[in-house]
Amino acid sequence: MSSVSSGLLTMNRSQAVSIQKHTDRVIDGLLASLPHIEHLSADERRGIIARYTAVLEGNFIYWMTGSFLSVGSEEARSIILDNLREEVRDGHPDMLRRFAIAADSVPTHSDALAVYRDVLNVRRFVGRLSPAPSVVMMAFFEGFLQRFMPYLAELAQRQGSVEQEYTDVHGVCDVAHTQGLYRALETELTLTNDACEHVNLFEGVEMLQALIRKIIVGQPDVFQQDCGKRSARHGED
Repeated sequence: MSSVSSGLLTMNRSQAVSIQKHTDRVIDGLLASLPHIEHLSADERRGIIARYTAVLEGNFIYWMTGSFLSVGSEEARSIILDNLREEVRDGHPDMLRRFAIAADSVPTHSDALAVYRDVLNVRRFVGRLSPAPSVVMMAFFEGFLQRFMPYLAELAQRQGSVEQEYTDVHGVCDVAHTQGLYRALETELTLTNDACEHVNLFEGVEMLQALIRKIIVGQPDVFQQDCGKRSARHGED
């Protein structure tokens, strides 16, 4: 969205509040654009859960680790490390896999391909280890996930699932995770103000926004279409 792209800001500690307000507006827009669950078919519900699982199960801890490696302040490192410790200690990827299994929504090859290009974009962004933009991205993501949990839980319920541990836990813990990351951002903005004066703080948010939309819509991207064409050609040979 253009509102996301407009954020080239002069960095200082006071910006953390305005950055959070900005990302909250982006989250509001994403949630408002979600399709009404009662209008979704069983296959569409399955697809959303499966694509969500394909993205989060193998990437969230990696992305958060990238943020940890990128930051320079001890306070930011401590906050992010606590988040990572909880993810690993409590087995959140396994919690998500059980959630998907119970909803008969384990990701398929097609589900993974549908989000491949956008996942790759986020991975490359994370790999640049840009301190403040990485923290902004993860704070935005935690904020979105916390508010997305009721929608995800209802999708699973309509699929006949009674396994709600993942959505119950993240509907609560992600509130604290979000606020912690914005505190980390404050210290990081102060530390990196001079070095990152012209950095687009919302670049990672833009990429995650595109990925979230792909999770919801699930239309095949060019990579998936190209793979299909190559497979068809090989079948003819």
